[in-house]
Amino acid sequence: MTRTARIIPSIEHLRQRQAIHNLESLYGRESTVQALRTETSELRQKIMQATIDIPDTETAATYIIEQITKRLEQTLVQTLSPVINGTGIIIHTNLGRAPLGQTTVKRITQLVEGYSNLEYDLDAGTRSPRSIHTSLLLNRLTGAEASAVVNNNAAAILLVLTALARGREVIISRGEMVEIGGGFRIPDVMRQSGAHLREIGTTNKTRASDYASAINDRTAMILRVHPSNFTVEGFTERPRLKDLTAVGNQFGVPVVEDLGSGCLSTAPAIMSEPTVEESIDSGVSVCTFSGDKLLGGPQAGLIVGKAEALAAIHKHPLMRALRVGKLTLAALEATLFEHATSHAETEVPIIRMIASKLSELRERASSIEDRLSHLPGLEIGIRASNAKIGGGSSPQTTLESCAINIGITGHTASVIDYALRHNTPAVVGRIEDNQLLLDLRTIAPEEDRQLVDVISTVTENFRSANDEST
Repeated sequence: MTRTARIIPSIEHLRQRQAIHNLESLYGRESTVQALRTETSELRQKIMQATIDIPDTETAATYIIEQITKRLEQTLVQTLSPVINGTGIIIHTNLGRAPLGQTTVKRITQLVEGYSNLEYDLDAGTRSPRSIHTSLLLNRLTGAEASAVVNNNAAAILLVLTALARGREVIISRGEMVEIGGGFRIPDVMRQSGAHLREIGTTNKTRASDYASAINDRTAMILRVHPSNFTVEGFTERPRLKDLTAVGNQFGVPVVEDLGSGCLSTAPAIMSEPTVEESIDSGVSVCTFSGDKLLGGPQAGLIVGKAEALAAIHKHPLMRALRVGKLTLAALEATLFEHATSHAETEVPIIRMIASKLSELRERASSIEDRLSHLPGLEIGIRASNAKIGGGSSPQTTLESCAINIGITGHTASVIDYALRHNTPAVVGRIEDNQLLLDLRTIAPEEDRQLVDVISTVTENFRSANDEST
């Protein structure tokens, strides 16, 4: 036996150590043993090539344990983590969009801990469609005859176009050829559906007569897209939705509206978005919108409209590929219930954030400042801020808000920002005028205590590092 082989302990010998027992409990026996084999093999090569100095077995064991701990942390890490959103952007597409309310989370837990009647009629004792769990509430809230749920709004548009217009023409204004988000553009979605694009009008002006002139025997629908993430100002013209449905009725062509953000009449009065109810009242055949934006629920694409159109959508094979699972349905049903029972302003987080009074935000900011003012080296203040709806909703709407600005002696705003983002939970703010701001409109009141703890920890860590360096 060579000296190299004698220095490196066996796998079974290593597995007797408490540190390895702990790793096996956390990561499982198979993953831990595989990591041990890989690490001992690599260490053997390093010793033989004289690229590392390992004098004895104990040193080798310590080295191997340190290395496999790092290896397992890197390969089996759970990267999703909670974040306190201090950016002032309410529907933050990079931070999970709409947070779910506590009552919704409790409802999800109740339904997923065991079995549920997802596709089972408890009265008849037979199979039933899963869409029934959200359809009654969706129809009640929007005034639609029928509804469907898929995994996001891009999927909703794709399904509607495929089911109702494949191989035929869809008329759309040039001013509505928008990019939905993440690089997805309406023309690309339409091509994937097999529908043929028929552009009309100009970027800034399209009239109802333009739609009427474009209709022919190959026309499947008129598509109207709400430009929720941008505005066109100046010399513009856009027909009212009722004018479009009048054209559609005249020629027997259905009108489909993509509302994107999907504002309901239960939203706070400050919202300037058109509502789903208004779309249905105007006589559209189908309206699509998101579940995770102004509705404040889980990521989903919601399709509401006339029964005949929805029947064709439900029957299309793509519906099965795009349908949502029980987690989404449970969260969506609970969120819709809050809207239907007039509890959205208190129980749906994004609605609560939009509706929060400025005086309440200032009071919370003052309380946080008082709790942190004793920390040496911490510079904290309160300043006015402007929050945004986000998520492509009401791009010109800003909400008066209140933020705390954080400074730590000897450190820049970007350094402090980095430190806050690498805590648990992470805190994400915004840097403005070389100051790190944490906007309280997007921080839930129940997160204030955690926020104070994180800022205290970061401040103490910086102070300790300064003491060591001196």
